[in-house]
Amino acid sequence: MSALDVIDDLAACLRTAGTMRLPLADAVGRVLRSDLRADRDSPAANVSAMDGYALRASDLRAGAELAVTGESTPGAPPPTTPSPGEAIRIFTGAVVPLGCDAVLRREDVAEQPERIQIAASGELPSGRHIRFQGENSTAGSTILSSGSMLSPGGIAAAANFGAATLEVSRPVRVQTIVTGDELLRVDEPVQPWQLRDSNGPTLAALLRPHPWLELLPAMHVRDELERICEAVERGLQNADALLLTGGVSMGDYDFVPAAVQRAGGRQIFHKLPIRPGKPIFGAVGPEQQLILGLPGNPVSAAVGTVRFGLPLLRRIAHCDPWMPSRPRVELRDDGSLSKTLPLHWFRLVRLTGHGVVERVATQGSGDLVSLALSSGFIEQPPGTSGPGPWPYWSWTD
Repeated sequence: MSALDVIDDLAACLRTAGTMRLPLADAVGRVLRSDLRADRDSPAANVSAMDGYALRASDLRAGAELAVTGESTPGAPPPTTPSPGEAIRIFTGAVVPLGCDAVLRREDVAEQPERIQIAASGELPSGRHIRFQGENSTAGSTILSSGSMLSPGGIAAAANFGAATLEVSRPVRVQTIVTGDELLRVDEPVQPWQLRDSNGPTLAALLRPHPWLELLPAMHVRDELERICEAVERGLQNADALLLTGGVSMGDYDFVPAAVQRAGGRQIFHKLPIRPGKPIFGAVGPEQQLILGLPGNPVSAAVGTVRFGLPLLRRIAHCDPWMPSRPRVELRDDGSLSKTLPLHWFRLVRLTGHGVVERVATQGSGDLVSLALSSGFIEQPPGTSGPGPWPYWSWTD
């Protein structure tokens, strides 16, 4: 059992978001909450996969001439069944007339105004260049299951099957709280002993691209127990999830665990065998809200948001699966492949090719330059080394 399985324990405690109905045009990127079913067969009839001529396969003979007695176009009912020795001009997507069991491509015939001469030789198998009724799906079959994230392809399928509105999860409301006396706004002048807040913008940048999330106005509080308690209690009134940065280590000014306890939260884990981000704190609120305390160091906060925060938010949104599978990548050899750690190691990397990454040199979890140069991170279990392949977590997934 992995030490990171505690994320499952926390996920099991969380409530899921309610549902709402949205017009099809507004549902992309949202989480489906009822199965999308086909309202009819797809295709709804036998249709042509080519521009050409619908005919009986038995009429195919090299040099044979067939009379063209009609035309079948997309969006129109098919013409009547042709007699033996006759063909129907047909276009891609048009219904194949009854009695026809093959389509001959235009490039395989010599065309005349009312006749065609077959140039192709050999047999034309029955069913050639025909997409048969129901071969994609049959009426009543499940196209997308509840819990699916609606991609543009999912929207296309929903439109095809007449789903003008869709039942989806309401957006998961996320409250971010940045703690720290040393932090100032990005636009404020700073002294050497002060920092501009990068965690607030980083969390917003990681969370805002997801349409199934709603970011509440961010809060910044000083390292004072009463102020952090007030912020946690206020956040829990409105949010499904609280993501905090800072205040989770063992210092004299790390008040987040105490504030969560005072607000009625229940700790699930505190400190994990990971680098960076060991002080991470996971709890459940009094109404089953997610409370995730991330270290204040910016690399730790970013890694924790992607590796722990987003999957748990997917759980609240009722995504299935809520823990996404990760692509695996090979780490390019730079002389450090033999290095190993006795914990889960999240290593900043940069994609250099398809399925290949290189390590980004870093001075530690406060190194914002290395964070900026990376495209994500790989995950190495304790005691492992070598090129992998390793699970890859991208900042932009």
